[in-house]
Amino acid sequence: MKALEMMWKAGRPVRSRDVAHQLSLSVPPTNLHLIWLRRKGYVLSPEKGLYAITETGKDALVLPKINRKQALQILSNVPREKAFHFYYGMDLYSQTYATNLRDFCDKIQALDTKSLEFHLARKDFELWFLGLGDFKLARKMSAIRETGLLGETLRKKVYEVVKSRCQELEGLSNKLVYVK
Repeated sequence: MKALEMMWKAGRPVRSRDVAHQLSLSVPPTNLHLIWLRRKGYVLSPEKGLYAITETGKDALVLPKINRKQALQILSNVPREKAFHFYYGMDLYSQTYATNLRDFCDKIQALDTKSLEFHLARKDFELWFLGLGDFKLARKMSAIRETGLLGETLRKKVYEVVKSRCQELEGLSNKLVYVK
């Protein structure tokens, strides 16, 4: 499970030695474990030495499935009182707020990184995403928080993750539903 979660958090194919390092194991037993995960369909190997989690692997992590209706709900506007209000610190309001996930993504590009650091450390992003109904994005923010990133590196990572999630949800929300 730890190997699967590590690959899921990475969001891209990872080398077996990186998995070994993260799990505090040597490479040979890690390779055997990855081969077993591959045979079971939990991971795939897009090229030699690289491994990525599959949909079956994600299912094993018990990540909730999102349907079209839920995707639309997560992407929809919320009233101003439920919007994400950005602060630089306690009682230091930035006069900036986001009323939906796309708006959030746009605002973090121009916001002072001190605000991002403040909110990430307090788990504010995770809580807002949970309030929108996006457990997957909240879990990814938790993973980012655990890395200890700061400054522009943090901004870039948060932006990439939120933008990618927006695109994923928009893809789900645009799927046509045929009724028989």
